[in-house]
Amino acid sequence: MEPHAVSSSQKRHAICIPYPAQGHINPMLQVAKLLHARGFHVTFVNTDYNHRRILRSRGPHALDGLPSFRFETIPDGLPWTDVDAKQDMLKLIDSTINNCLSPFKELLFRLNSGSDIPPVSCIVSDASTSFTIDAAEEFQIPVVFLWTNSATALILYLHYHKLIEKGIIPLKDESNLKKHLETEIDWIPSMKTIQLKDFPDFVSMTDPQDLMLNFILHVTGRSKCASAIIINTFENLEHNVLLSLRSLLLPHIYPIGPLPVLENREIDRDSEIGKLGLNLWEGETESLDWLDTKGKDTVLYVNFGSLAVLTREQLLEFAWGLAGSGKEFLWVVRSGLFDGDASSLPAEFLSETANRGMLITGWCPQEKILSHPAIGGFLTHCGWNSILESIFAGVPMICWPVFADQLTNRKFCCEEWGMGMEIGGEVEREKVKAVVCELMDGEKGNKIREKVMEWRRMAEEASAPPSGSSYVNFETVVSKVLLGRD
Repeated sequence: MEPHAVSSSQKRHAICIPYPAQGHINPMLQVAKLLHARGFHVTFVNTDYNHRRILRSRGPHALDGLPSFRFETIPDGLPWTDVDAKQDMLKLIDSTINNCLSPFKELLFRLNSGSDIPPVSCIVSDASTSFTIDAAEEFQIPVVFLWTNSATALILYLHYHKLIEKGIIPLKDESNLKKHLETEIDWIPSMKTIQLKDFPDFVSMTDPQDLMLNFILHVTGRSKCASAIIINTFENLEHNVLLSLRSLLLPHIYPIGPLPVLENREIDRDSEIGKLGLNLWEGETESLDWLDTKGKDTVLYVNFGSLAVLTREQLLEFAWGLAGSGKEFLWVVRSGLFDGDASSLPAEFLSETANRGMLITGWCPQEKILSHPAIGGFLTHCGWNSILESIFAGVPMICWPVFADQLTNRKFCCEEWGMGMEIGGEVEREKVKAVVCELMDGEKGNKIREKVMEWRRMAEEASAPPSGSSYVNFETVVSKVLLGRD
């Protein structure tokens, strides 16, 4: 069954605006492509800074767009900087809240005054770019929020205000941090008793005016004002949490994931739209050729995401743990991954693993890599996109979270959903070696692999027309909210 097309006489114009970080840009691009496939004219909005990064990484014509899929920019409000300079994420959060509304409204006015495109009829916004609520009210158009984390992380974030009311956070004294993180919370609907250490890590703050804590309260509060919330998950994976979100807080929430599965069903990867990409780092193509030379399920893929920073000690322990495992591996060592002077791996490590390891220094096509038959496991930071891509590919995980909702994802991935193993505690080479060997060759690894394949089948069913839950939910949002049909 083909997606419901929109006739030319009903052509609608959707503005899609992600939060300006790689892990938010990718799922928004998937949503934008799905809307385009349903006949929408799409304008995709990046920040000036990320626009320049994409042009550098993908080439000067990467954002030329198509007649019905165009790219625009707004400033992020931070001082002008070279694209090689790393942006301060805390300053970026503060700046987007305070400085982006006015240029965004100016963009809407300009687009509406153009004669060659339909007027803007709706906004699809990352929940973290919540200034779009004000613009939508002024222009009297619906705004749909995309929540890029799990439903589980969302329900925890929504209860931060209660943690504050109960005096649990912010933390009064850092010397009690260990005891504080072991505090058990048993009053969140649909959730078993959970310790604070398994919340997104902003529960460790001591400052009542902490920027991240207040950002969470701001975003979750504003989410209730959206016309609808779409979330990158699926019913079977987080059913009880989704029921609680609907009954208690957000009745207008629609799980439409995993987005990689929905996109794979509907978008031809070789079409002009299918080839559109927005990676912020220069890409490479050698990894897939290298994987073609490897046997089935023999390679461990290692990627800690776009924001994590490892210490020199952590870097070395991971490196020597991989070396000691004897397994083949493909490791993404992007710019900025290493702290301090850790700009390169030890020569001894490189020599020892030369015949069974490949290092990627830029952006890689993660979905394609995970789906390659040679990949037998994924050592991941537990970003939500990475977990869903792992489900899509049926690849078991080794979980090593770094910050934010990754801590929550680790708990549920390993303890509730049975899709991963964790290293646990401080990184030590012997631990890394043991868990890699167990995942790739051990009995526990085989059970996890079987469980991931079960989730993969359920994800495929959720995305399948005509009655898959994620497919139906996306159609409902398009029809009832974005097109305004009864």
